[in-house]
Amino acid sequence: MISIIAKFSIKKDEESKFLSLINGLIKLSLAEEGCIEYALQKHTEKSWTYCLIEKWKDSEAVNFHNNTIHFTTTVPKLIEIAEVEIDVYKPL
Repeated sequence: MISIIAKFSIKKDEESKFLSLINGLIKLSLAEEGCIEYALQKHTEKSWTYCLIEKWKDSEAVNFHNNTIHFTTTVPKLIEIAEVEIDVYKPL
């Protein structure tokens, strides 16, 4: 299993656009074979900070996801309105 934590620091006044984009990405990503979890969380103290917790069956599922049209068209739009930090983890 591969886990990905994507942290988003939203630019001022871009939260509604972010939520619209990310919710569309979540819906389509959850439908992919190999997607175990794709859940959005909001920071408890920093209202402009979110993280997306992803769990994938394996690296092939991640590679497939990263090349889908919904991923390749949405991520550039997210990068325009948020600072993004991605961490990838695997089990020990």
